[in-house]
This record gives sequence, C-alpha cells and structure tokens, in this order.
Amino acid sequence: MARPPPLPAALLLLAAAAGAGQPCGPAGLSRDTVLGRPGANITLTCRDEGPAANVTVSWQVEEQGAAAVGGRRRRLAEGNTLLLERLRYEDSGRYSCYVGGHPLRSLRLLVEEPPETPRVSCYRRSHDKDVLCEWPLRAKPSPGTRAMLWVKRRFAAENATEQRCRYFSKARKFVCRVKVPPGADDTKPLVVSTCVNNGAGGSAGEDRIITLSSVLKPDPPLNVTVEALEKAPQWLRVNWSYPSSWDPRFYWLRFRVRYRPEPAQAFTEVDQVMTTWLDIRDAWRGTRHVVQVRAQEEFGHGAWSEWSQEAVGTPWTDPRDLTSEMGPFSSQFPTEDGTYGVTLPPELFGEDAADGAGVAVVEASARSVASPYAFLVAGGSLLLGITLFLGIVVRYWQTWRTDGQRGAKPEGEGQHMLVPLAPPSPPLSDTPLLLSPSSPVPGALHVTNLDYFFSGQ
Repeated sequence: MARPPPLPAALLLLAAAAGAGQPCGPAGLSRDTVLGRPGANITLTCRDEGPAANVTVSWQVEEQGAAAVGGRRRRLAEGNTLLLERLRYEDSGRYSCYVGGHPLRSLRLLVEEPPETPRVSCYRRSHDKDVLCEWPLRAKPSPGTRAMLWVKRRFAAENATEQRCRYFSKARKFVCRVKVPPGADDTKPLVVSTCVNNGAGGSAGEDRIITLSSVLKPDPPLNVTVEALEKAPQWLRVNWSYPSSWDPRFYWLRFRVRYRPEPAQAFTEVDQVMTTWLDIRDAWRGTRHVVQVRAQEEFGHGAWSEWSQEAVGTPWTDPRDLTSEMGPFSSQFPTEDGTYGVTLPPELFGEDAADGAGVAVVEASARSVASPYAFLVAGGSLLLGITLFLGIVVRYWQTWRTDGQRGAKPEGEGQHMLVPLAPPSPPLSDTPLLLSPSSPVPGALHVTNLDYFFSGQ
C-alpha cells in the first residue's frame, strides 16, 4: 500500500502557527537597565575597578517621568556603590554617578514584579454589542505592565486580531473589547488568547474557545419597584424595565424573580417570567419584603445577568385593623418604660385637664378587635336559618289544612231528607242567596260557604 505524499513544509508551518498560542515573554530591556523587585534591596556600582582613594563619587537620580516635566533630579549618598533598601515602584528612574561634576555611568532602575497569570472570561451584553473579555487582579500591576488579547476563528488559517486591554484601577481588572463585525455567525467557535508582560516577565493565559451566543450576558434589570395592592394583604406587585443595553424590539429577555420577608434568609424564586411585572400572592401580612430580578436571553442562550439592586415593599394593611390596634386616637409618643402610649382628648378628664394637672396616657391595647366580616357572616347565617324554619312551618300548616278539608264532610251529607209533596219551588231569583243559619236546609249552604272562604279558592 502506497503512502500518501508528505505535506509541503509551508503548510506544516501554517498549521503549527494556527494551533499555537501567541508568544508572550518579558518586555525587552536595554543593556543599561537594572531590574529590581518591590520590597527587595539592590546595590548600584559606579566603576567596577573602583575609584582612587582621593576621588569622591556622588550619585543623582532622575525620577521616572521627570524628563517630561523639566528634568527634576535628586542628590543621593556618595561612594562608588549605592545601596537602595526596600524598593518601591516610585524608586524607578535613571541613576547617574559623577566624579568632580563629570558623569561616569548611568543606569536605569526598573522596579517591577512579574504579572499575574490572566484568567479571562468573556461576555456580550446583547446581540448587537461587542464582546468584552476581562480578568481580575489580586494586586495593582506594575506601571509598565501591558496586556494584549488575540481572537481568531478556530480551525481557520488566518491571522489573529490583536486588541489592547485597559486596566481599570477602581474595579482592579483588565478589560479588552473585541469588535464583532455585522452579520457575524453566532455559532462559529472563536479562540481567545491573552498575554500580560512587563520588564520583569510575561504570563500567558489559557486559551478560551467561545461562541458569540454562548457569551451573552445581559445587564441587570433596572427600575425595580415593589407596590402593595389595595385590599390584598398577601399580594405584592413587582415592576421592572429592560436594561438600557438591550433592545427588546429584536430579542426579548426572560426574567427570574426572588423575594423574601426580611426576617428570613432564604429566597423564594419564580422562573420563566416573560413580562416586566409579577404579582407575588404569598407575601407575609404586614412584613416588609426584599425583591431582586435578573435576566437571560429568551431562548436560554448565554448566562443569567447579575441580580438587580434590592427593592423593598410591604403588603397592604386594612386601616381599620390599624385603628383597632392603636385605639380611637393615633397620636403616639414613647412613655417612660420605652413603650408607646395613646394621648386621650382633655375633655375626658374634666377639671383635672383644665387645671393643667397633666395629660393622662393610656397604653394602647395589643388585642385586635374582631373583624366585622365575621359578624356579617354569622348574622347572615342566622337570618337564613330563621327564614328556612318559618318556610317549613308555613308549608306544613298549609299541608295540614288541605288534608283536613278533604277528610271533613259537610253537614247533612249522606242523609236522606224527606221532602213533602208540594207545589214547585219558586224561581231561583226569588230565593235569597244568603240565608240565616237558623234555616233548616240552607244550613248546609252556610257551612259550605265558610269552607270555601277558608280554603282560599
């Protein structure tokens, strides 16, 4: 089996350069530069063979940056050697030795220590922003420290883009900005390399492989407020707004809300909130709550933002409950024993108050008056029970009356009366409709009329 032909040497070099990190070494130092570490001691020598016994050697230092402001010099001790103890960054400068006013030697002292190894992390505040890469420092870097960052596409034979990093003393970190061209693919992997160096040495950070979508990290939400809802003693409404760096016209954010009552330490979290408001329905009555909000890209790309600043709020409290706890008058002031009392009107004390004998103070009762809703529920239940009882009684009475009427027989019913033979009776119009009860036959009619009246037909 034939072997494949070897790759050209140029391609091998190109592949090696693409996979290797950028060179990172100490900054170049001139031959007359002497390096010292902070806190160490160092000795500067004017002439190696030493001057004659009757020759006086003097030293002067031109402090770092003095040449730009007028060449300020400072005289030092005399002698062929100059000892500097416990070096500081301010000791950096150009040291010169003189004999009789003539310069013999000039040395540049650089007080620096090797830089810290960068541990870089990158993030992008929104889809239309550049990528920011940063790393914190434990101590302030030396004045001559320089930080660089390189970005290139992975597995691509192309030169890396170089970016200069800036140190922020307040945050104590280096920050590098990586320009993102318009229309860049968010899914293509990128290789990020870093290097920090100065005269004392150089340190390269570990390469990071990122994508533009994986480094999304929005800023925290703004204007977080907590409001009480009227007549809802366990509800709180939380409102917030999008961070100014995120444009919601193209991409949305999803939010996570956490809250806790001030006596507690553990938070309750609510996830997958797509609106800029949330109603908390299990708040503690009369207790102030702490609320925070953070955001993430709507499809879960990237990381969550930092938590917003804390906002506080207390649920709504019925003013009548406060009045019942405070008493009929709300003016309070501390009493001698540290509690709070209620000032009563002077007319309740009659002549004692008029004579200026003092204003009596009665301690507010801690017992709360029962809620009026309980009385309403109890009264309504009692009224409903009485109404049902009366309805049942009337119904049974009507049923009993109806059964009595059906079972009773009118007087004379079932008896055979002897009717004497006589001429035909007069017409009905000649017979009165209402007869006296003493009449023998119309008695039955009288009973029937009474039954008809009481039956209600």
